[in-house]
Amino acid sequence: MKLQLSKALPVAIAGLLIGSVASAQESPAASTTTLRTWSIGVNAGVLTPLSPLGGKNDFSNNKSNFGYGLYIKKQFTPYFSLRLDGVRGKLKGDNSEPYESGLVNNSTVNAFDTQLSYSGTLNAVVNMFNIDMFKKENALQLYASAGAGIAAYKPTITTAAGTSAFGGGDNIHELIIPVGLGAKFKISDAVNFDLGWTINYVDGDNLDGYYKNGNDKYNYAYAGLEFALGSGKQLAFHNPVALTYDEALKAKQTAEGLRSELNAQKADNAKLRSELNDVLKDTDGDGVADKLDKCPDTPAGTVVDGAGCPLKTPEKVVEKVIVTEEDRKVVNEAIKNLEFDLGKATIRSKSYASLNRVAALLIQKNFSLKLAGHTDNTGSKELNLRLSKERAESVKAYLVSQGANASRIEAIGYGMGQPIASNKTAAGRQQNRRVEFTLY
Repeated sequence: MKLQLSKALPVAIAGLLIGSVASAQESPAASTTTLRTWSIGVNAGVLTPLSPLGGKNDFSNNKSNFGYGLYIKKQFTPYFSLRLDGVRGKLKGDNSEPYESGLVNNSTVNAFDTQLSYSGTLNAVVNMFNIDMFKKENALQLYASAGAGIAAYKPTITTAAGTSAFGGGDNIHELIIPVGLGAKFKISDAVNFDLGWTINYVDGDNLDGYYKNGNDKYNYAYAGLEFALGSGKQLAFHNPVALTYDEALKAKQTAEGLRSELNAQKADNAKLRSELNDVLKDTDGDGVADKLDKCPDTPAGTVVDGAGCPLKTPEKVVEKVIVTEEDRKVVNEAIKNLEFDLGKATIRSKSYASLNRVAALLIQKNFSLKLAGHTDNTGSKELNLRLSKERAESVKAYLVSQGANASRIEAIGYGMGQPIASNKTAAGRQQNRRVEFTLY
C-alpha cells in the first residue's frame, strides 16, 4: 500500500502544480477582480535531520546544511490558502560527539550523508490573525501550515567497513507530514518577505540510512521572497473585519441619502403633476390648452389654429408635404439638445433654442409632427409609461406656446417598451431616454 502511494502521490502533486500554473496563465490578474490571489515563492535556508520538539535521534551529532525550495500558492480567503511546496538539499549527521546527556552512541553506522532529491507537499496555510484589526491593509501576517506529500532521498552511510550507498543507491520514497509556522512581511503589493520553519515527519526510518525502529524527522528553517501575480491588492493582507465595517457604514450613509432624495423627488413629482394638469387642461377639446387658447369656447369639431381660434378657411386644403434635409436637420438638432430634469418632464432651458426653430418650421410649412416619448427600464412599467407620455406632452405644450398648431402635433408615450440600445449599460440607458420627432 505504501509503495503504491509513494508512486501515485508525486504524479498527483505534479499534475495539480501544472494545472495551477495553467490556470494562473489563463486568467492573468484574476480577470475582473482587483485582488491578487495567486503567488509564487522562492526560499533558501537550513536543513537539519532532527525535530526540536523532541523524539529520539539516531545520531548524536546532527549537522545543519543548505536547503532551497519554491512554491505556488492560491489564496481563497484572507485567512486560508493552499500551497504546493518543493524542497531540495542535504541532511548530515554522525556520532563524533556524545548526546547532551553524555551518553556515547555506539551505533554500527558512524555517519550519514543524505541527498534530499526532492520533497513535494500540498499544504493548507492559515493566516492566524491580522496585527491591526482596524486597518484595511496590514504589513505583517503570521501563519501556520500543515499538509502531506512525498520525499525522495538517497542516503550514504559510513561504517567501520567504509562508505556505501544505502538501499542500492536508488531514491527512497516516503510519505511526509509537514507542520510549520511563519511570518510574512509585505514589501509592496507584489512582493513579500517570508520567514518560515517547517518540521517534516517521515513515515519511515530510512532517512539517515540507519533502521532503529522509529520514524525519522527533519526540519527546514528558511527565508525567501513571495511574488504576487496579477494586479491590485493582495487578498492575504486584506482585513475583512475593517472592510465590512467600512462597507456597512457606507451602505448606511448611501441608504439615508437615497431616502432623502426619494422623498424630495416624490414632492417634486407631485408638484409637477399638478402643474402639468394645469398646462394641459383643454376645456373645449380643440387641442389647445386653456392657458394658450384665445378662443376657449369653440364648438366641438371646429378646426382651430395655434391660438385655438377657428380657421378662416374652413374647407380642407390638401397640400403635398415635402420634408427636406434642412427640415430634418432642424428636428435632429432639437432631438440632440432636448434634456429634461432627472425623473421629471420639465424641459431644461438649454433645449429652448432648438425647440423654437422646430416651432418656427411647423408654423412656416404647416407640417404635422408626431412626438414619441421613451424611457429606459429603471423603475416600474407604469411609472415609465406615465413619464414618457408626460415628457411628450410637455414638448407639445412648449411648441404650441411658440405658436405651433396644436391639432397638428400628436404626443404619445411608449414607456420602456421600445429600447434602441441595451439597458444593461449607462450609455445604453441614456440612448433609450428620448423623445422622437417625426415630421409629415
